[in-house]
Amino acid sequence: MSHCAASRGPRRVPGGGRMVTLHINGQTVTTSAPASSNLLWVLRDYLNMTGTKYGCGSKVCGACTVLVNGVAAKTCNLKVSSLQPNDQITTIEGLSANGTHPVQQAWVDQQVPQCGFCQSGMIMACVGLLNSTPQPTDADIDATIDNLCVCGTYQRVRAAIHQAAG
Repeated sequence: MSHCAASRGPRRVPGGGRMVTLHINGQTVTTSAPASSNLLWVLRDYLNMTGTKYGCGSKVCGACTVLVNGVAAKTCNLKVSSLQPNDQITTIEGLSANGTHPVQQAWVDQQVPQCGFCQSGMIMACVGLLNSTPQPTDADIDATIDNLCVCGTYQRVRAAIHQAAG
């Protein structure tokens, strides 16, 4: 499907379904997922992009965070139908080809992960913060990063954000 055709939104397909076109990690992707689906399940179940995690299902924990037009978005309750035709979605898989994004490198340097479950969502939230506030203060971090980490590595997360900002 061409980019021009994609800009017209979902189209009818044989059997009464709808084709949904999304722009994910720099590529145009068409799927038969229902437009009423949450983006999380489209990514995981229809597109096999399992880096984005399911945590709480109610936009609290942030394990499902991706970027939509560079802004952190929790996908567990984000309906595909609410996305605009040209919205650019970035998942953890698309952040960098080999883990060299500054936030990913800071994560390694600061030894942030423990269990690792929240990490993809936490990283994406931090990238979203740095997109809007390139030199965040501790107050900016506290006000913006509301993802939950059961391992409690928040001080390391803060150090990694400051390293990536530097």
